[in-house]
Amino acid sequence: MVHLPPAIAAEDAIPALFKFTNCEVSISPNACVIVDDQPRFLAVSDLVNLAASQTRDLLKLELEIRLGELQEKWHFASLEKIFIENKIYRRIEKEETWEGVIATVDEGLEPFKAQFHRAITQDDILRLLEIRIKRISKYNSFKADELIKGYEEEIEEVERYLKSITKYTIRYFRNLLEKYGKGKERKTEITTFDKIVASQVATANETLYVNRKDGFAGWSLKRDTAIERCSRLDDVITFRKDGTVIVSKIQEKAFIGKNPVHIAIFRKDEPKVYAMVYRDGATGKTLAKRFTMGGVTRDKEYDIIKNRNGCRVYFFAVYDSENETEKILVHLDTEARARIKVVEVDFAELPVKNRSALGATVTKYKVERVARAPKEEKESESGGNSGGESNPQEMEKAEKKTASPPPDHVEFSKSPPADAKAEQDSLVDVPETPAPPKIKPAPKPKKDSIDQDQKTSDFLQGLLDLGLD
Repeated sequence: MVHLPPAIAAEDAIPALFKFTNCEVSISPNACVIVDDQPRFLAVSDLVNLAASQTRDLLKLELEIRLGELQEKWHFASLEKIFIENKIYRRIEKEETWEGVIATVDEGLEPFKAQFHRAITQDDILRLLEIRIKRISKYNSFKADELIKGYEEEIEEVERYLKSITKYTIRYFRNLLEKYGKGKERKTEITTFDKIVASQVATANETLYVNRKDGFAGWSLKRDTAIERCSRLDDVITFRKDGTVIVSKIQEKAFIGKNPVHIAIFRKDEPKVYAMVYRDGATGKTLAKRFTMGGVTRDKEYDIIKNRNGCRVYFFAVYDSENETEKILVHLDTEARARIKVVEVDFAELPVKNRSALGATVTKYKVERVARAPKEEKESESGGNSGGESNPQEMEKAEKKTASPPPDHVEFSKSPPADAKAEQDSLVDVPETPAPPKIKPAPKPKKDSIDQDQKTSDFLQGLLDLGLD
């Protein structure tokens, strides 16, 4: 009996039992056997047919041997009866030589030779001469007839079996089943089921961790960043910042490269769509593309960027299907000569290609950063721009709007106060002189200038007092 944890269902455990235990036994359907002194590869059905044919041939040989034995018994029993009932043994009393005795017996059997199935040989005559007188005196003709009749019935039965040897073979197998099959009935059922993949039925009892700084990943790095649940039979796909991708077997701890772009469990039955924005190493252009992995070989590196020398990955994302996309904003460098500093990229407009495709050119200028488009910008574009084309000016305004300071932020003048007291004085309200319309209001009088005049007046008054003294 198998006890399952509370979280494991029986429907999920049965495939795993077939894969990891002896519930499922793999038998090669092609077996190499020797047929007619030559090796041949046969399927299970061919092996069964060959075994049945050989069994039929063996049964036929046994019946032929049995038929020969019965005929020999009938032959000697008939000779013995004729030899005793016709008192042929008395004719040898006058013979003086052994050859004469044999010739006399053979001459006495001559009238009866047509009744036999084969010719009477000298060995048959010698065997008759070996019969003792005691047996001749107690010979019972009635019992001899019954014995000969029994031999004849058995001979007819064996000959009938030989004529229908196939039916006899079937009856032989059925008799074996009735004789030895009681209490040994089949307890399993013959059924067909799909191929069971070990990685699919294995329980996800481990967690994939990654240390991006040192470049290690595995299920034993408990103190690092957790990626997702997995089993020890899963594969790991790693996208590196040098423009390569590799699929490897998950390990306890393995080096995958420092600061990988993306790492996850690789499942062939769940294909993903990848999107990326990168800089080409040869031309310096920034390109965007969507791609799928396709077929891969474990522990083999594949290039997702053609010119990897000097390349850089700005943006990377993973989607479950082709319909799942998003928009991103490519911010150009401030020193770039381009008039539009922000370029929008909609991945929905890019076709899904293979991993080695170059992609579509986004810009030839230097890129400062790449970020996802804000949600409010997507909503405004869906309402005002039905054609799906991006408006760089509106995006620039939206960017400035999002970059504006919050309402509670205080902006100071170009010449901020030097100390805390000056800062406090700069925030003091001073009555303003009413200004005529369309005339710029006069600047507020500064309190520090009034204090300066007061200090100057006090200083002059002090000098006068000293002079008078």
